[in-house]
Amino acid sequence: MLNVPDSPPASTDEPRFIDRTFGYATQVFAVVAVELQKLEHDPMELLSRAIQPALWLLLFGEVMAKVRGLSSGNLQYLDFLSAGILAQSVLFVAIFNGISTIWERDLGILHRYLASPAPRSALVIGKSLSGSVRALSQAVIVYALALIIGVDIRLDPLAVLGVVALITLGACLFSTVSLIIACLVKTRERFMGIGQVLTMPVFFASNAIYPLDLMPLWLRTISSLNPLTYEVDGLRALMLVGGQSVYGLTIDFAVLFGIFAVLIGVAAKMYSRMGF
Repeated sequence: MLNVPDSPPASTDEPRFIDRTFGYATQVFAVVAVELQKLEHDPMELLSRAIQPALWLLLFGEVMAKVRGLSSGNLQYLDFLSAGILAQSVLFVAIFNGISTIWERDLGILHRYLASPAPRSALVIGKSLSGSVRALSQAVIVYALALIIGVDIRLDPLAVLGVVALITLGACLFSTVSLIIACLVKTRERFMGIGQVLTMPVFFASNAIYPLDLMPLWLRTISSLNPLTYEVDGLRALMLVGGQSVYGLTIDFAVLFGIFAVLIGVAAKMYSRMGF
């Protein structure tokens, strides 16, 4: 009679990996849920943030549309500008997202986060995703305004999903920058000052309101290092009928994701020390 060797025990690595991944995702979305509750209690925040993109599109865009040569390719200037204003709205919402972390530190809520067993990276990603929810609400407003003024918007599902993915990634990136700033400063007033100083150079040193080929070489070089440039570049290709990406969508997504991944590591280390 042959002795059949016992079969090796089934590996438990895969179930453990799934459990860890599910647990990590749960911790991330728990932070997102807390942040969304704050937004639910202050819906006027979204309406007030709609004023700025409306001014840019309805006033600046209508006036500058009469200047020839400002847009690239076959796009009308209002079409060209709409993608830049959408990216600008994402930037402005995300860059001030970190101020809530200073509030949490002052109220003692931050210590509860840090006392939890959740990985610091999960807390950082949760914070950044909450910024993307605010940014996506801005996208709805910009899309509505763009359609009203006659911008030729792509509404096919794949294009819209691409825009959502790009806005989410861009908002997460700039929300993480905001969190890093919040970890460095001690007061809300100083945070607001730094945020105001950062937004204008990042916005104007990008391709949001004028194409790259109109820039002097030094500004074009700075623009190529600016993550907002890649977000705008991708949005123009995905958002507009006839829009094209200068760098290519693969490059746009890869640059934004790579910078975001690095910032998560930096922010996770700094966030751990913020409460001390």
